[in-house]
Amino acid sequence: MIKNRIDVITLGCSKNLVDSEKLMKLLEGNGYTLRHNPDKVNGEIVVINTCGFIGDAKEESINMILEVCDLKARRRVRKVFVMGCLSERYMAELSDEIPQVDKYYGKFDWAQLVDDLARSAEVDSDTAEASCPLRDGIGEASFIDRVQTTPRHYAYVKISEGCDRTCAYCAIPIITGRHVSRPMDEIVDEVRLLVSKGVTEIQLIAQDLTYYGVDLYKSQSIAQLVERISDVEGVKWVRLHYGYPTHFPMDLLRVMRERDNVCKYLDIALQHVSSNVLKRMRRNINKEETIKLLRTIRREVPGIYLRTTLMVGFPGETEEEFEELLQFTKDMRFERMGAFAYSEEEGTYAAENYVDDIVDDVKQTRLDRLMRVQQRIAEEVSASHIGQTMQIVIDREEGEYYIGRTQYDSPEVDPEVLLLKNDNAVEVGHFYMVEITGADEFDLYGKIASKK
Repeated sequence: MIKNRIDVITLGCSKNLVDSEKLMKLLEGNGYTLRHNPDKVNGEIVVINTCGFIGDAKEESINMILEVCDLKARRRVRKVFVMGCLSERYMAELSDEIPQVDKYYGKFDWAQLVDDLARSAEVDSDTAEASCPLRDGIGEASFIDRVQTTPRHYAYVKISEGCDRTCAYCAIPIITGRHVSRPMDEIVDEVRLLVSKGVTEIQLIAQDLTYYGVDLYKSQSIAQLVERISDVEGVKWVRLHYGYPTHFPMDLLRVMRERDNVCKYLDIALQHVSSNVLKRMRRNINKEETIKLLRTIRREVPGIYLRTTLMVGFPGETEEEFEELLQFTKDMRFERMGAFAYSEEEGTYAAENYVDDIVDDVKQTRLDRLMRVQQRIAEEVSASHIGQTMQIVIDREEGEYYIGRTQYDSPEVDPEVLLLKNDNAVEVGHFYMVEITGADEFDLYGKIASKK
């Protein structure tokens, strides 16, 4: 156990990661040293930022809480604090089931958490106060600084919290509440601060990017926001995560087409294509509208790569409806795609109104079939790049390779470009033109053509 050290463990999505990074900045000002997702937990205090999205994520969070509580029982850890989505939703239940945790907090209880940790630490109070100039603004949206846990050259920027959509299967609105946009000036200030620290790639994230600004500016304002971020000197790439297909803001496509530093990459979760399933999901879009939107996006932004997420096994999904989804995937040929099986979430419209009538084996079989189709498509997309010269950014070194990404690839979830160290001399965080020399199921291989 290392005195006055806090180990922060982040589970779940990149939105949680941003919360952890900003929390860590506040904790820094209270005299602690901090580590994020350490290989070995040995801090005096452990903060676990949980995920509560679907069954597997909740199980991972609970297992992590139990693991750290076991360390506490063996006196390897002094205190355990739990925050985030799982804690927000199930605080009473968790308190009863795992009382070894010193305290549970909701997703937005930063002020209380920081105050409690300040009292837990044996640090000089004058030093703590002096080193935390934003102490009075803890948890407020105006706090834009962070301890960056990603590689120095890219960072996630959360532009809103919550969601106003009414998807039948989703518990996110129950956890996070209504959609709340951050002011545009504040977001741009945060981007400028990140750029001043060496960030060149901005990953814009939200539960629903396309709804941005409706609450503040009475209209969808994501296009204007992306333009302003694109104008910040030093921003080389802007990437968009988690769009919603219904009432898609078409002016965003013009920005993506015209701005060279806006990646030709869009993460837009579709979930399904059958009109019947979409209606039961309460997605407020049908098959014809979905296909029309995708064709419009590809026409307006030539060369765009689309990432989507699909769901199998939603209550009532027939074999015919699944086959419809399978054919849709073959026809649309998404460059990037993930999928998951339906998991009933308490309190959602689906849980209260539908019977989870598809057995797990059928769900898994459908998921496997869908992913096999996508695997073939992904392999063909990768192979099509052989012989091309593409711009990449170098993320890290790993073994005998430098590892990079194209503008069509988001960190950690998409394919990477591998460069042999013996054949290339590059620097992490820099951009290069790379000739693609080979491809396999997951990655591309290349050699440096020139530095961009």
